[in-house]
Amino acid sequence: MLSNSIDIVYDKVNGWWETAVSMFPNFIVAIIVLVIFYLIAKYIKHLLKKFFQKFYGQSAVINLFSNIVYLSVLTAGLFVALDILDLDKTVTSMLAGLGILGLALGFAFQEIASNFISGIILSINKPFTIGDIIEVDGNTGTVEFVSLRTTNIRTFQGQKILIPNKTIFQNAITNYTENGKRRVDLEVGVSYGDDLEKVQKVTLEAINSLDDILKEEAVQFFFTDYGDSSINFVVMFWTEYKKKHSEYMEAKHRAIMAINKAFNANDISIPFPIRTLDFGIKGGEKLSTVIKNTPLTLNKDKGE
Repeated sequence: MLSNSIDIVYDKVNGWWETAVSMFPNFIVAIIVLVIFYLIAKYIKHLLKKFFQKFYGQSAVINLFSNIVYLSVLTAGLFVALDILDLDKTVTSMLAGLGILGLALGFAFQEIASNFISGIILSINKPFTIGDIIEVDGNTGTVEFVSLRTTNIRTFQGQKILIPNKTIFQNAITNYTENGKRRVDLEVGVSYGDDLEKVQKVTLEAINSLDDILKEEAVQFFFTDYGDSSINFVVMFWTEYKKKHSEYMEAKHRAIMAINKAFNANDISIPFPIRTLDFGIKGGEKLSTVIKNTPLTLNKDKGE
């Protein structure tokens, strides 16, 4: 019984040895194939990095694409090496396993994958760059960093906001600094007793006297509506708007001061809100008339 067991083990080990000896040349070839594919993968990765750097400044995207190609070439080399070793079933099992793993990871990390893909598309399309002032999904600020998952912006109040790339991809993006200028719309009201032609003339002169407006863009003036206590107008002019929100705020600040100074010098009034109180039952009666026509009720208990 013991002798039979020893013979079985010996035959098994001897078979393994014979297989190893017969497969040794294939094993050497498989190693050489892996080395060759490794060198090819490194060379292609280097070429892709140089190619993408000419068109895309986003290093994260460059590294992503080059690493994907690098791993793809290495995987292809591994499959070729396994095929040389006559491990076809192993190759089939690996492919099936990778498919199942990829499907499971796709469901588990669906949101992450969505942000990841959105980040790639945004990096290629480049709707904004670092330092741009943008508004998206109700958030406004300066772009500080763009990764493949989130876009980081700094608000004008100093807060840092991380916006998922999926949110940016699915919503409208307002890029305030792309064309290097921004229009200031300033709404003002004047009293009903003022000369409207004079108001327009004085306002335009005040705005055109400013140094920080773009002279190539004409200043526009329009009366807009009759307010409760004023006739309202809007004056519109352009100012530089590149990388600082303060450029816009300073232009608006100077415009308000110039208009107020010009109005004071020309006796033009910016009225306070006015409310008329009507105490009459039918309406249109003055308070003095209502008091005069209202009989005084005496308190007989107190002798009044």
